[in-house]
Amino acid sequence: MTHRALSLLSLTAPSLILDIGCGSGLSGDILSSVSPTDGGPHTWIGLDISASMLAQALDRDATIDGDLLLADMGQGVPFRAGSFDAAVSISAIQWLCQAETSDDVPQARLRCFFDGLYASLRRGGRAVCQFYPANDAQREMISAAAVRAGFGAGILEDDPGTKNAKLYLVLTVGGGDLEGSNGGNGDITSVVRGMEGVDVEDSRRKRERAVGGKRGKLAPERTKGSKAWIVRKKEQMERKGKVVKANSKYTGRKRKIAF
Repeated sequence: MTHRALSLLSLTAPSLILDIGCGSGLSGDILSSVSPTDGGPHTWIGLDISASMLAQALDRDATIDGDLLLADMGQGVPFRAGSFDAAVSISAIQWLCQAETSDDVPQARLRCFFDGLYASLRRGGRAVCQFYPANDAQREMISAAAVRAGFGAGILEDDPGTKNAKLYLVLTVGGGDLEGSNGGNGDITSVVRGMEGVDVEDSRRKRERAVGGKRGKLAPERTKGSKAWIVRKKEQMERKGKVVKANSKYTGRKRKIAF
């Protein structure tokens, strides 16, 4: 999975990489071992919340080339702005959706993480996070939090429909080939052009319309005050057990101003 993440990062020169949820440093070993012909070797810093996992990495310190930091990614990414060229995360960010205590709010932890990650990456930087969402709601929650932080985001799925299916969240900070230099088309999906067996879901496209181009109108259910928006909000409230008024032909109807 780390090799797959590296291929999506498309690094062409030795880079400083943040390994989020680094565990015992296995992904870091791969980052350090990239040959010069493939753009390596890379320098990396690992971040993990588990002291025991970091202790395992230190036990084999002779083979660890990166630095390690004990920190909770749900509390942010504690590095100077623009510090990293890229970031990887393998099987970690789904834990941000879990509430271990009553004080943990998944949405807040995701926002804090992605805001910090966005700030820590240089302009033109890229991050790849492989994760295992428990359901579609978690998948949407994670990708939506990344987009709100300012990332260009795309979800790639390897081996869809099988027990070996793996999701990769590819994130970019504006700049580089994404803005059209060196033949780039300014689209996150360009990083997987020509790759077979990969389905791409770019969450930004949910806000676009074929007839409006890239800046088309919002979908009706996302236009505040529309009937579709009101109905969707009522359904959300009903699922929370709240009592709402039944829909009628007057739901969402615009009223003329009376003088």
